[in-house]
Order: sequence, then structure tokens, then C-alpha cells
Amino acid sequence: MSCKDKCKRKLLLTSTKIGTSYYLLMRLHKIFIILYCTLLYIGCANSETKKDDEILQQDSIISSIVNSDSLKPVFKNHITGKIKNIRIDSLVDFAETLIGVPYKYASANPAEGFDCSGFITYVFNHFNIAVPRSSIDFTNVGQPIDLPLAKRGDLILFTGTDSTERMVGHMGIVIQNNDTLKFIHSTSGKQYSVTITPLNNYYMKRFVKVIRY
Repeated sequence: MSCKDKCKRKLLLTSTKIGTSYYLLMRLHKIFIILYCTLLYIGCANSETKKDDEILQQDSIISSIVNSDSLKPVFKNHITGKIKNIRIDSLVDFAETLIGVPYKYASANPAEGFDCSGFITYVFNHFNIAVPRSSIDFTNVGQPIDLPLAKRGDLILFTGTDSTERMVGHMGIVIQNNDTLKFIHSTSGKQYSVTITPLNNYYMKRFVKVIRY
């Protein structure tokens, strides 16, 4: 073999080796890019999963707070939507500060006196809650509650003094329902003022219903 042929053969072998090396390098480069993209995708997916987990955890915390027993004393009505975030005790405690205010027909002014619905109007308006002015207008509002399930803050409705006429004519606010249900109201009877009365036989005959307003 001549020197010229030997040189050509050497150049060919060298070129083949370079081509093979370049091909392998490009393959490795492609594999590296694929691996990098795969790792990047996994990282993003894990990040999104972590965010989703954090959101679920936050939702769980919010749900536990909303359903906490500490919020159960809050007086809420999902039927009328009128009373929201007013604590029962605050409303009833305020009503009890008016014990002794005299009875006065068609009045909602504590300086002069209350009739039964005027008393309810004054107490509820103190908490910026609009209510009907007349007791009979409470007939078809609120959520009816079975008497044994009546709670502090519920409204109890009665007929007028003539129990044979079954229209609502008197009302009060339930203050307790343990052994005996008691309610606070402005009465034109013997007390003739805002007073607390047990649900005795007389008022039981006049009882119409309990509502949660």
C-alpha cells in the first residue's frame, strides 16, 4: 500500500471515529434534555400538588372554625335571613334590662311604655333587626319550631285574651326552656309591664306557636 493510500485510510478511520463520537454526543445531549424536562415536569406537578394540599388544609381549617361549637350560640335564621351573627344571650339580656317598663297600648317607646309587639320591636330594632310592628303580622314569618324544641331567643305567639279567637294577639321572647318554658313580654294583665312569665295553663290555652325569626 502506498503512502498516499495509507493517509487516505487513516483520514477515513479518523473521520469515522469523529462521526461516531459526534453521534453519541448528540444522543447523550438528547437524553439529557429529555431527563431535564421530565424532572422539571415532576417538580411542577409536585408543586401543584403541594399547593392543592395547602388549599385543602386551609379549607379544612375554615370548615372546622365555621362548624365549631363556639359559633353554635349565634342566633341565625336560614329561613328569613333577618338575624345574622346576633348572639342570643345579647338579645335576651337586653330584653331583661327592660323589666318593669310599664305597659302602654300601641307604644314602642321605653320612656312611655310598651305593648307586646312594641316591646319586641324595640328589642330587635336595638340590634338593627327589622320586625313586623303588629303581633298578628308575625303569623306567617319565621321558622315554626315545635314547643319542646323552643330555645332562648325564639318568639312565642299567643292569641289575644279571648282564646276562642285563634288569631295571634300577643307575643313574647323565650328566655329558657328547661323544666319550664319561660318568656319575657309586655303584658296588659296583672303585672301591667314587661315581666317574665312561665308557660302556665292560662297561657297554654292561648298558645299558637313558637317561631325562630
